[in-house]
Amino acid sequence: HKVIPTILSRCQVFEFKRISEDDIVNHLKYIAEKENVSYEEEALRLIARKSEGGLRDALSTFDQLVSFTRANLTLQLCSENLNVLDREVYFRLMDAVHKQAIADVMLQYEEIVNRGFNGQNFLTGLTNHLRNLIVALDPQMHQLLEASEADRQRYVAQAQACTLPSLLWYLNVASDYEFKFREANNKRLFVEIALMKLAAG
Repeated sequence: HKVIPTILSRCQVFEFKRISEDDIVNHLKYIAEKENVSYEEEALRLIARKSEGGLRDALSTFDQLVSFTRANLTLQLCSENLNVLDREVYFRLMDAVHKQAIADVMLQYEEIVNRGFNGQNFLTGLTNHLRNLIVALDPQMHQLLEASEADRQRYVAQAQACTLPSLLWYLNVASDYEFKFREANNKRLFVEIALMKLAAG
């Protein structure tokens, strides 16, 4: 909007579409097999999610992780290096939240903290997980789930154990705490309060 119209009229505008997670994973598989890199599919999916639809970012991350992991891309090693929690963590956590097992929720977060994961990234992952659960409630929206077929089935099963109003409430709480995270002085306590509120709800 700051470019004057005479210059703007002489510019070419390219609007690139976001590349799907499946397409990025398939391309990374091709490269891994060509370069004799061992991999777990969920590790490649983690790289694809981290790149947010950018193939160049995915390839750059892939190259770095091949070096860091000595060409052995496991989900655990990739999640540690990328500071991104795998989906299993959120499935377990939401099972505990649904059962209102506050102690279990708190102990799970203790484990996450001890593994060195960032609270902001944890909350971002939690809101994304809740969004996927809401999407999983309606078969018409299943195409919006960027996940392996096994994970899609898990999202559906976990979503069906909840109600739409409860999932919307969870998402509202989690996104509110994610937004306010930077202002918190005691960041660990801040996340713990969010989790206790979810489990008590």
